[in-house]
Amino acid sequence: MKPFRLLAVLAVFVILSVGIQSASAQSRKWAVKGATANTTALPPDLLKVNYFSNANTAGAPDGTVRMTDPGTSPGNICAQIYVFDPYQEMAECCACLLTPDGLKTLSVNVDLTSNPLTGVTLNNGTVSVVSGVPLPGNQCSPLNPYVEPAIRAWGTHIQNGAFAITETAYSDVQLSQANDSLLIECYAIQLDGSGHGTCSCGSGD
Repeated sequence: MKPFRLLAVLAVFVILSVGIQSASAQSRKWAVKGATANTTALPPDLLKVNYFSNANTAGAPDGTVRMTDPGTSPGNICAQIYVFDPYQEMAECCACLLTPDGLKTLSVNVDLTSNPLTGVTLNNGTVSVVSGVPLPGNQCSPLNPYVEPAIRAWGTHIQNGAFAITETAYSDVQLSQANDSLLIECYAIQLDGSGHGTCSCGSGD
């Protein structure tokens, strides 16, 4: 774990230990909304993961991430996005509203890597997307722990050499309490980032 990441997590631990809570993050543990208190297992189809490559590289085209709500859950969903550098340190986080059968397109260079927490330009890394439940008023937050299976995502990759473009679907990964660190590290970014470390939602609906 890099020193900055460790310090950020420790800072959050200290803050939580003295009782200071964020209004937009009632819990630091993922949960299915409406589940009973003793439910610990999370269903599948909640966490999608993919990589980006050659971002912010001279002569290389921009990569994209495309996401949709397939309409399998009632109403809208939130794409809760967490961007990591190659050293496992979270660089940016944000959340975007997706409507049923809509399509949202994000630029890797502009929306996902242009505002890193540390100010260090990202060329390669990974993106994790959690399928979240909107807050009242159809607002989305990357700190909201409540989840709903649904989201689908695809990413383009700018390959080495002639910068050929390939595209793959995001891989489905089992969300578990081991991924609570997504909430904790994003909370640390919002506490200490002074506006840095927040990604944006691109275009589409």
